[in-house]
Amino acid sequence: QVRLVESGGGLVQTGGSLRLSCAASGSIFRINAWGWYRQAPGKQRELVAAITSTGSTNYADSVKGRFTISRDNAENTVYLQMNSLKPEDTAVYSCNGDATLRTGVRQIRWGQGTQVTVSS
Repeated sequence: QVRLVESGGGLVQTGGSLRLSCAASGSIFRINAWGWYRQAPGKQRELVAAITSTGSTNYADSVKGRFTISRDNAENTVYLQMNSLKPEDTAVYSCNGDATLRTGVRQIRWGQGTQVTVSS
């Protein structure tokens, strides 16, 4: 089984920065793709950023130029560097990992979520 553990959320002022991390553990052969999602109160969950095994990335329009997703394949970890934060970035952020286990089985797992609050 794959387990994802996130860290790095918190409270920051407008214009500030935060870095989220999500580490995968288990009998992992490869993380095929990672995604960061967020859900604000009363809103649907949305994809913020994603990165493939080859390093290709895509971002929501609302975060382009401010957020950067990166991955460390050796550590099975994904990061989300968030700069120039705005109050509208306030949400619970969750990572999503598409993993292939050493057995060849493929699993998609979610982290527990971490709160990001941007004060105005």
